[in-house]
Amino acid sequence: MRIPESELIINGDGSVFHIHVKPEELADNVILVGDPGRVDMVAEYLENIEFRHASREFVSVTGWRNGKRITALSHGIGPDNIDIVMTELDALANVDFSTREVKPVHRTLNILRIGTSGALHADIPLGSYILSHISVGFDGVMNWYGNREKVTIPPVEEAFKKHMDWNPTLPSPYFVKAGNKIIDLMKDVTVKGVTISAPGFYGPQGRVVRIPLAMPDMLERIESFRFEEGGEPYRITNFEMESAPLAGLAAHLGHNACTVCCAIANRYLQSSNPDYKPAIRKLVELSVERMSTL
Repeated sequence: MRIPESELIINGDGSVFHIHVKPEELADNVILVGDPGRVDMVAEYLENIEFRHASREFVSVTGWRNGKRITALSHGIGPDNIDIVMTELDALANVDFSTREVKPVHRTLNILRIGTSGALHADIPLGSYILSHISVGFDGVMNWYGNREKVTIPPVEEAFKKHMDWNPTLPSPYFVKAGNKIIDLMKDVTVKGVTISAPGFYGPQGRVVRIPLAMPDMLERIESFRFEEGGEPYRITNFEMESAPLAGLAAHLGHNACTVCCAIANRYLQSSNPDYKPAIRKLVELSVERMSTL
C-alpha cells in the first residue's frame, strides 16, 4: 500500500520531514538525547563523522566506533517529540522513499536513549544510572494507536489505576517493557528501573508552584506501588518525560529500545545536583562503547 504524501512528508532533498535525515544516513544503532547540545558530546566518542544536520531541536550525526556505525539524534523535550522521532526513524528504516511503500524485509533498529530524571526512593543516590526496564506512560501517546495491549501490560495498569485512585479526567496510564537486547547491554552498570513518562515537568510530575494538583497525594501513592511482572518484583523508581512512548512505539514497530537516565534529583529526599554534567559525560561514553558492541 502506498503511503500518501500527506501522511509521510519527504523533503525535497530526500530527507524525512522533521529530523532531516536521509535513509542512507541512518545507522542500525541509534543513540537518542534530549538536549541538542549532547549530540556533539556523543560525537566526541565517534570517528569518521559523515554529516551533521540541524533542524529545530533535531540535531543528528552518524559516525563510527570500534567498526560499528552509530547515529546520534536529539529529540527535544516531551513525549510528543518521541512520536515524531520514532515514526520518522522507522520510516527511514522500513519505507522505500521512492515508491512510498513498506519494504518487504523489516530492518530492526537498536535504540538507546540517554536522559536525566528524578529518583523517587532514598536508596537511589544522585548520579545513579537508572535503566527503564519498564516505563509508565502518563502521556497518553500510545492510547492513540490501535492494539496497544499487544505491547503493554494491562493487568498492571489496572492495579496501578486502582492503587492511585486514578483521576478519570487524566490520560489512562500504560505500562510497557523495554527491548531485552538493550536491557542486557546495560543492566550490569545500572539500577533496575520502572520509569514514569510525564507530559510535563511540573504538575504532571507532582510539582506544585502556584496551581494545586488534580491528585494531591500522587507522589506518595506512586512511591508505595509494588507489582510483579514475569516473576520479578518491581517498584516505580523515577520520573522523566520520554521513555514510555519510546519503548511502546519501538515495540509496536519491531525495534529494540530502552532509556537510561542519570538521577540528577531525588524527589523523596528533596535534593538535587545541578552540577550533573560530568556524570552525563561518563554515561554518554559508556553508552557509545556499549552500543558499538552490537
